Amino acid sequence: MKTDLKMTTYFQELFDRDLGRLELEINDFNPESNLWVIPSGVLNSAGNLAVHLCGNLRHFIGHELGGFDYQRDREREFSVKNLPKNMILEEILLCKNQVKSSLDRLEDQILHEKYPIEHFGKPMTYGFFLAHLYGHLNYHLGQINYLRRIIEA
Repeated sequence: MKTDLKMTTYFQELFDRDLGRLELEINDFNPESNLWVIPSGVLNSAGNLAVHLCGNLRHFIGHELGGFDYQRDREREFSVKNLPKNMILEEILLCKNQVKSSLDRLEDQILHEKYPIEHFGKPMTYGFFLAHLYGHLNYHLGQINYLRRIIEA
Protein backbone atom coordinates (compact mmCIF):
# COMPACT_ATOMS: atom_id res chain seq x y z
CA MET A 1 0.00 0.00 0.00
CA LYS A 2 1.30 3.42 -0.89
CA THR A 3 1.72 5.65 2.13
CA ASP A 4 2.07 8.88 0.18
CA LEU A 5 -1.59 8.95 -0.84
CA LYS A 6 -4.02 11.51 0.54
CA MET A 7 -6.26 10.28 3.36
CA THR A 8 -9.24 11.24 1.21
CA THR A 9 -7.88 8.80 -1.39
CA TYR A 10 -8.13 6.02 1.20
CA PHE A 11 -11.78 6.89 1.80
CA GLN A 12 -12.33 6.91 -1.95
CA GLU A 13 -10.71 3.49 -2.29
CA LEU A 14 -12.77 1.99 0.54
CA PHE A 15 -16.10 3.35 -0.69
CA ASP A 16 -15.32 2.27 -4.25
CA ARG A 17 -14.34 -1.24 -3.13
CA ASP A 18 -17.41 -1.77 -0.99
CA LEU A 19 -19.88 -0.26 -3.43
CA GLY A 20 -18.37 -2.79 -5.85
CA ARG A 21 -19.11 -5.49 -3.28
CA LEU A 22 -22.68 -4.20 -3.03
CA GLU A 23 -22.97 -4.49 -6.80
CA LEU A 24 -21.73 -8.12 -6.65
CA GLU A 25 -24.10 -9.00 -3.81
CA ILE A 26 -27.13 -7.60 -5.63
CA ASN A 27 -26.06 -9.29 -8.85
CA ASP A 28 -25.80 -12.65 -7.03
CA PHE A 29 -29.49 -12.72 -6.03
CA ASN A 30 -31.03 -15.56 -8.00
CA PRO A 31 -33.84 -15.56 -8.78
CA GLU A 32 -34.10 -11.79 -8.97
CA SER A 33 -37.35 -11.84 -6.98
CA ASN A 34 -35.32 -12.86 -3.90
CA LEU A 35 -34.16 -9.24 -3.67
CA TRP A 36 -37.59 -8.42 -2.27
CA VAL A 37 -38.08 -11.37 0.10
CA ILE A 38 -38.32 -10.39 3.77
CA PRO A 39 -37.80 -13.40 6.05
CA SER A 40 -39.68 -13.61 9.33
CA GLY A 41 -38.14 -11.34 11.96
CA VAL A 42 -36.40 -9.14 9.38
CA LEU A 43 -37.57 -5.59 8.66
CA ASN A 44 -36.17 -4.83 5.20
CA SER A 45 -35.48 -6.63 1.94
CA ALA A 46 -32.04 -6.63 0.34
CA GLY A 47 -33.51 -4.56 -2.49
CA ASN A 48 -34.68 -1.88 -0.07
CA LEU A 49 -31.34 -1.86 1.76
CA ALA A 50 -29.48 -1.38 -1.54
CA VAL A 51 -31.79 1.47 -2.57
CA HIS A 52 -31.37 2.98 0.92
CA LEU A 53 -27.57 2.83 0.74
CA CYS A 54 -27.55 4.59 -2.61
CA GLY A 55 -29.95 7.25 -1.37
CA ASN A 56 -27.90 7.79 1.76
CA LEU A 57 -24.55 8.09 -0.03
CA ARG A 58 -25.87 10.12 -2.94
CA HIS A 59 -27.38 12.59 -0.47
CA PHE A 60 -24.61 12.92 2.08
CA ILE A 61 -21.54 12.49 -0.14
CA GLY A 62 -22.80 13.19 -3.67
CA HIS A 63 -25.07 16.12 -2.84
CA GLU A 64 -23.68 17.63 0.37
CA LEU A 65 -19.98 17.14 -0.35
CA GLY A 66 -19.90 16.91 -4.15
CA GLY A 67 -22.64 19.34 -5.10
CA PHE A 68 -24.54 16.84 -7.28
CA ASP A 69 -28.20 17.62 -7.82
CA TYR A 70 -30.08 15.03 -5.78
CA GLN A 71 -33.32 15.12 -3.81
CA ARG A 72 -33.43 12.27 -1.33
CA ASP A 73 -36.69 10.39 -0.72
CA ARG A 74 -35.86 8.27 2.33
CA GLU A 75 -39.41 6.99 2.69
CA ARG A 76 -39.28 5.61 -0.87
CA GLU A 77 -35.98 3.86 -0.11
CA PHE A 78 -37.84 1.56 2.28
CA SER A 79 -41.24 1.40 0.58
CA VAL A 80 -40.37 0.75 -3.08
CA LYS A 81 -40.91 -2.87 -4.14
CA ASN A 82 -39.93 -5.07 -7.06
CA LEU A 83 -37.55 -2.75 -8.87
CA PRO A 84 -35.74 -4.75 -11.54
CA LYS A 85 -32.23 -5.81 -10.57
CA ASN A 86 -30.75 -3.85 -13.48
CA MET A 87 -32.29 -0.61 -12.13
CA ILE A 88 -30.71 -1.20 -8.71
CA LEU A 89 -27.36 -1.96 -10.35
CA GLU A 90 -27.62 1.27 -12.39
CA GLU A 91 -28.32 3.19 -9.19
CA ILE A 92 -25.28 1.61 -7.51
CA LEU A 93 -23.08 2.59 -10.47
CA LEU A 94 -24.37 6.17 -10.38
CA CYS A 95 -23.80 6.29 -6.63
CA LYS A 96 -20.30 4.85 -7.01
CA ASN A 97 -19.39 7.47 -9.63
CA GLN A 98 -20.78 10.36 -7.58
CA VAL A 99 -19.02 9.23 -4.41
CA LYS A 100 -15.71 8.86 -6.28
CA SER A 101 -16.03 12.26 -7.92
CA SER A 102 -17.09 13.96 -4.68
CA LEU A 103 -14.24 12.49 -2.63
CA ASP A 104 -11.79 13.28 -5.42
CA ARG A 105 -12.50 16.98 -4.89
CA LEU A 106 -11.63 16.94 -1.18
CA GLU A 107 -8.25 17.81 0.28
CA ASP A 108 -6.98 16.10 3.41
CA GLN A 109 -7.11 19.18 5.63
CA ILE A 110 -10.90 19.25 5.37
CA LEU A 111 -11.11 15.95 7.25
CA HIS A 112 -10.15 17.81 10.46
CA GLU A 113 -12.55 20.68 9.87
CA LYS A 114 -15.99 20.98 11.44
CA TYR A 115 -18.75 19.62 9.21
CA PRO A 116 -21.23 22.46 8.60
CA ILE A 117 -24.38 20.41 9.39
CA GLU A 118 -25.02 18.73 12.75
CA HIS A 119 -26.67 15.50 11.58
CA PHE A 120 -26.31 13.85 15.00
CA GLY A 121 -27.22 16.89 17.08
CA LYS A 122 -23.59 17.62 17.88
CA PRO A 123 -20.54 18.96 16.05
CA MET A 124 -18.39 16.54 14.07
CA THR A 125 -15.56 16.71 11.57
CA TYR A 126 -15.72 15.76 7.90
CA GLY A 127 -13.48 12.80 8.71
CA PHE A 128 -15.81 11.57 11.46
CA PHE A 129 -18.81 11.88 9.17
CA LEU A 130 -17.11 9.97 6.33
CA ALA A 131 -16.10 7.22 8.77
CA HIS A 132 -19.72 7.05 9.97
CA LEU A 133 -21.04 6.79 6.41
CA TYR A 134 -18.52 4.08 5.59
CA GLY A 135 -19.58 2.09 8.66
CA HIS A 136 -23.22 2.49 7.67
CA LEU A 137 -22.46 1.13 4.20
CA ASN A 138 -20.75 -1.92 5.63
CA TYR A 139 -23.44 -2.56 8.24
CA HIS A 140 -26.10 -2.87 5.54
CA LEU A 141 -23.75 -4.64 3.12
CA GLY A 142 -23.35 -7.38 5.73
CA GLN A 143 -27.12 -7.58 6.18
CA ILE A 144 -27.59 -7.96 2.43
CA ASN A 145 -25.00 -10.73 2.31
CA TYR A 146 -26.70 -12.66 5.11
CA LEU A 147 -30.15 -12.14 3.61
CA ARG A 148 -28.98 -13.55 0.28
CA ARG A 149 -27.41 -16.61 1.89
CA ILE A 150 -30.41 -17.28 4.16
CA ILE A 151 -33.00 -16.83 1.41
CA GLU A 152 -31.10 -18.91 -1.12
CA ALA A 153 -30.05 -21.70 1.29
